[in-house]
Amino acid sequence: MKRILATAAAMVMVAGAAMADPVVGTWKSQPGETGGYIHVKIAPCGSNICGTITKVVGNDNTSIVGRKIINGMKANGGGKYSGGTIWAPDTDKTYKSKMALSGNKLKVSGCVAGGIICRSQSWTRL
Repeated sequence: MKRILATAAAMVMVAGAAMADPVVGTWKSQPGETGGYIHVKIAPCGSNICGTITKVVGNDNTSIVGRKIINGMKANGGGKYSGGTIWAPDTDKTYKSKMALSGNKLKVSGCVAGGIICRSQSWTRL
């Protein structure tokens, strides 16, 4: 009986790892106007996807480390995500957001006017 339970527990852990969302991981943002960039750790937050700034490079504004930049993103399938928000450190504003994953590139967009006007960046998986 113990062997059966141990096998079942191992199978559940393997299945959980296999079902991990492909966007989960650490990403490097595109450099800004001054050449600085951030690292963002994307992980599940409840049933959604969120991202937290883990590192600031080329900028003295390290006070944003630990700040959530992506919040409440929902997976739509096919590498597409929407329904969440993104905080823009350069403007200190939060926008409706969408993301599109393609291999090791993640197109991250902050949008206004119902998603008609978007500002996007291409992030690279670390």
